[in-house]
Amino acid sequence: MTRNVRSTHSQHLRDPEVAAEYLSEALEDGDAAVILMALRNIAEAQEGGITELASRSELGRESMYKMLSATGNPKLSSFTKVIHGLGLKLRVEQDNRRAVN
Repeated sequence: MTRNVRSTHSQHLRDPEVAAEYLSEALEDGDAAVILMALRNIAEAQEGGITELASRSELGRESMYKMLSATGNPKLSSFTKVIHGLGLKLRVEQDNRRAVN
């Protein structure tokens, strides 16, 4: 029996704890394309997909698709609306790998 990797991946990303860890890793990477890909993967995995998430995030469906595209460049306000629409929150912590002068 063959497992559908995309389906299994999506099932895991519906779990808020897994989604939070997945997005945190992408944010730690720091590459905007990686962050958007992770956010898009989480959004697509949600029940109702991007359309339902757009509604929960109080954003237009078209705006959501554009924002999450490979060439997307969301405003911080839109990004945080999506994060909250996913039931997540952002947090900042000290990076002990970097010295601050």
